[in-house]
Amino acid sequence: MSDSPKPSSKSSNPRLQALLGHEFFAPHHWKRRLVLWCGAVLVALAAILFAKASVWSYQLFLKILSHGFWIPLILTPIVFGLLAWATEGKLRATRGSGIPQVIGTLHIEDESFRARMLSLPIAAGKMLLTLIALAVGASIGREGPTVHVSAGLFHWLGRRFGFTDPKAASRFILAGGAAGIAAAFNTPLAGVVFAIEELAGTFEHRFSGLLLTAVIIGGVVSLGIMGNYSYFGEVNASLPFGRAWLAVLLTGVIGGLLGGLFARLILLSQHGALAQIGRLRARWPVFFAVGCGLALAVIGVCTHNSVYGTGYDQARAIVQGAATMPEQSFGIAKLLANVVSYWAGIPGGIFSPALAVGAGLGQNIAHFLPDTPAAAVVLLGMSAYLAGVTGAPLTSAVIAMELSDNQDMVIPIMAACLLARAAASLFCPTPVYRDFAERMVQDFERQQASQRQSQDVVYELTEDPFDEQIDTPPITGRTTAFTESAAEADRPTTQTPPD
Repeated sequence: MSDSPKPSSKSSNPRLQALLGHEFFAPHHWKRRLVLWCGAVLVALAAILFAKASVWSYQLFLKILSHGFWIPLILTPIVFGLLAWATEGKLRATRGSGIPQVIGTLHIEDESFRARMLSLPIAAGKMLLTLIALAVGASIGREGPTVHVSAGLFHWLGRRFGFTDPKAASRFILAGGAAGIAAAFNTPLAGVVFAIEELAGTFEHRFSGLLLTAVIIGGVVSLGIMGNYSYFGEVNASLPFGRAWLAVLLTGVIGGLLGGLFARLILLSQHGALAQIGRLRARWPVFFAVGCGLALAVIGVCTHNSVYGTGYDQARAIVQGAATMPEQSFGIAKLLANVVSYWAGIPGGIFSPALAVGAGLGQNIAHFLPDTPAAAVVLLGMSAYLAGVTGAPLTSAVIAMELSDNQDMVIPIMAACLLARAAASLFCPTPVYRDFAERMVQDFERQQASQRQSQDVVYELTEDPFDEQIDTPPITGRTTAFTESAAEADRPTTQTPPD
């Protein structure tokens, strides 16, 4: 007698079962999606708050300045020195733009390092200290700090909800950085390109959907609160094919060379005159920052106060061809102001100030091309100089196009950015953010090697198998010395940049 068939435990609808069993419906994946989406909303709100607070801080400085052009000669150096002193200890990671810190945490999966660079106190300190710097006229931007703060918020959220795996944490940091740049400029596409080209350097297919979703949600929140606006307003400019394309060549080469020179200056190489400046800053950071603040104030006095702050107002006036525009020397003067502000080691970025310098350079170049639309030349100058500074031509091109709401200049802007990157490599072969990040990675690896060496020596001294046979003097003092050495290695020694 044959056995009767057993009832199947499977669903009567195998297609439905297969659909519900797909990883798209997995609770773990939905938890990650919800955390990322909530993080995108939080980042957008933080970026909007930071943007409005930055405007308020600079307006406060202008009110102070109205009482006397000489006030920055006293106020700015003092506050620069206080900021350098405040960031000497636990807040050292707040220095600079913050983008190198984010890149470094993507390449170092050590949790203690990530906590030191992306903790909530660091994020809060970054915002507060950047606002203080803007309130005394520092020539810095808020976009780099926004990326740093956003990555820190995403990292905290991920750990708070159980995503502690190093790879998962890296994805949260990357999404936070992308959402941060998108919210800072209200440029969603630039956020995605920035994450791929600048932060990660690669494109991860499996995570691309969540990355895009996080950026889109942050953009929707920003759009709902701030409205549909372009950073520099709508710029109606085009570049006729022919002789006008000489502007592409000039802006690409000049913007790239000066952008690469700026990157080389702020990197402070280990040889030559720049190395001497780096050693002075390392030895007397507070007094060096005071000197930088005084230099900025002197430049401000000589340029009728046009180089203070982010440079947004001046750049917008140049792009829009306003009746009142900065003087022809604005581009070079702003470049010098950016250098001394960055050398001070205070928190702050370089995106907005770089765009202002590029606008000034474009204004200068347009004078030699009277038959070419001035607004088109200024756009090319902005994008080319930014590409020269950052070494990220694709990101620079996308940012320039989205900031000006101009699609007619796509090809000329991309061509200028590629030329600028090639020209900048003569001074700075490695992109500036990546160079700073590599230094941070090397410093961390040296600290780790020093700690391991100290631990190995202590182990050999304390775990000698012949301890019972040899009358060895106490080693308490030497153990303390090794402990102090390890503690010293724990202290972050990286000089983090302003953006």
